[in-house]
Amino acid sequence: MLIQRIHIDLSDILDYICALWMEYNSDYKNKAKTMLKRTQTCGQPRISDVGQTIILTGWVNSYRDHGNLVFIDLRDRTGLVQLVFDPEKYPQIHKLARTLRCEWVIGVKGTVRPRGEGMENPRLSTGQIEIAVEELEIFNQSKTPPFEIDSNVNVGEELRLQYRYIDLRRPGMLHRLAVRHCVAKIARDYYDSNGFWEIETPMLGKSTPEGARDFLVPSRLYKGSFYALPQSPQLFKQILMVSNVDRYFQIVRCFRDEDPRADRQAEFTQIDVEMSFVQAEDVMAMNEAMIVRVFKEILGLDIPTPIRRMTYAQAIEEYGIDRPDLRFDMRLKTIT
Repeated sequence: MLIQRIHIDLSDILDYICALWMEYNSDYKNKAKTMLKRTQTCGQPRISDVGQTIILTGWVNSYRDHGNLVFIDLRDRTGLVQLVFDPEKYPQIHKLARTLRCEWVIGVKGTVRPRGEGMENPRLSTGQIEIAVEELEIFNQSKTPPFEIDSNVNVGEELRLQYRYIDLRRPGMLHRLAVRHCVAKIARDYYDSNGFWEIETPMLGKSTPEGARDFLVPSRLYKGSFYALPQSPQLFKQILMVSNVDRYFQIVRCFRDEDPRADRQAEFTQIDVEMSFVQAEDVMAMNEAMIVRVFKEILGLDIPTPIRRMTYAQAIEEYGIDRPDLRFDMRLKTIT
């Protein structure tokens, strides 16, 4: 009887959980149907869009209440756009807009219209227009951020890392992520156009003697044994070369258990390249052209070629290091 009673209780609990889930799922679906779905990003609207009705979503970047009209700068990763809430046309929406605060996440539906004469903002790509809001939906509220979302504000590194999701909203951080994405895309397109295959290599492998200590991962199946995270894909790419892959590249994570340095940390990303049936000049020319393309497409700079080259012996003799900083041309001289 005791066993049967427990079985009945558990069944009741499961039925109750299922009922709650069905109710929640139904509410979620209904909300998803009515939620404002954006038709443009905040940085897209232009003067050519005047008269169009659009839907935008993003974060409240700034709030200005002029007593009558309320102005909101809405932000996403593409830029800023000014929203206007008019109490005469939409009093309820205007009342709700007065409750908005910085970093709240909202969606709006409105009409694109030109700004008043002399009110344009030439610093913004959307500076000639504004959005007259007709509908407003608050997706999420926010507490006051621990620091301003402004690249010009100096914030301690510990605080930035504690609130990393806020730090990454800052324009400077978003720009770095965008540049990194562009560099990776340029590299992939370049090597693909030159007959290279991008091939992933294993992350868990056997420890091999290299320049630093390995990070070890204990094996659950084989007690007392460990996998090693790769310091580089060196052995794997050599296997690929003798397997007739011929040209390989990979944008790969590497792990080295060593003391931090200015240009090195425990994990980092490198563009790994290997070629068969070539000489040293072929390898340098191939990667030189990739570097030239990156600087041209990212910064608009034309790098003169060939890039200056130096032998290892010359670098050690004149600079005492195999990666000299040529901006400081203080060469070593033997005086004995």
